[in-house]
Amino acid sequence: MKVIPTLIFSLTFPVASAEPIKLVLPTENHHLFTGESERFYMYVDRNFEGEVSTPWEGGSFGFVRSPIRVDGKVVMTRFHEGIDIAPVKRDKAGNPLDLVLSISNGKVVHTSPVAGRSNYGKYVVVEHEWEESKVYSLYAHLAEITVKFGDSVNPGSVLGRMGYTGAGLNRTRAHVHLELGFMMSPNYEGWHKQNFGSRNYHGPYNGMNIAGVDVAAFFLAHRENPDLSFSEFVLSRPIQFKVTVPAGDAEPEFLRRYPWMLREGPNAHVSWEIGFAATGHAISFTPSIRPVDKPTVSHLRPSEINQSFLTRGLVTGVGAGASLSRQGQQLVSLVIDDFPMVRE
Repeated sequence: MKVIPTLIFSLTFPVASAEPIKLVLPTENHHLFTGESERFYMYVDRNFEGEVSTPWEGGSFGFVRSPIRVDGKVVMTRFHEGIDIAPVKRDKAGNPLDLVLSISNGKVVHTSPVAGRSNYGKYVVVEHEWEESKVYSLYAHLAEITVKFGDSVNPGSVLGRMGYTGAGLNRTRAHVHLELGFMMSPNYEGWHKQNFGSRNYHGPYNGMNIAGVDVAAFFLAHRENPDLSFSEFVLSRPIQFKVTVPAGDAEPEFLRRYPWMLREGPNAHVSWEIGFAATGHAISFTPSIRPVDKPTVSHLRPSEINQSFLTRGLVTGVGAGASLSRQGQQLVSLVIDDFPMVRE
């Protein structure tokens, strides 16, 4: 059995001191801060049990779409990884005129000007250096992109103009889809090839490789406390499930990118226990002495509902009988780089 020595770290793992994050909303629509959610989010069209509606909640983050009834309760089954922000300006034809802005200081690391290459349509990814960790914001469904790869941006720098490019949109529901999150793996190309075989036009900046956090909640929390760091926000999120994985020869690369996720553990370990939010983004890495030969669900928040409905299908079953689904196994393999590497 491989035993890897490690230092004991405090539960409040210190991160490098940094200036407070300068954060702005990506359009002139500031109704998130006025409590007028119905004016901030772009609604979705819904037909549930014969009732047609246009709930704004469908444009927010989390499990907000595709309702079904389970044991008499309505459960939302489809996860929305970002937020859809409605326009505040339109021309006479109904086309949105809103400019889309960078939410913080950073660098443009990807632009996708060909709408048909992604469900995101035309989109931009900006890399932010927060607490010596790289965090990414993604702006989708643009009508046009006005920045290029390598451009430095500040809070409020113009990235493009709002549109409705991408899958399933029309002029009426034009919006900008905003995500904020982690890069799962810089080696994404190999994972994509193994699991899909299709061409990946976006390198590591494919939306599937950016694990989104609740960006609206972060905006609201940061407005309440401008000194709030991104790590503090992420570490405050509830853990829905934990997966224990065999320890490799070195610390997981994901943890080296986000070292503030490291939690207290034993002096020697043979595995890592990774804590995940219900939506699937990692929150913590804890050294463990539990031997496992493959990724194994080791903790769940109690629920009488099948975990599949609570974890966007990553975990299935109830209680001790719960296990990773195929989709869950794919997610974990991406986090720990357990797939064939592709040489550039």
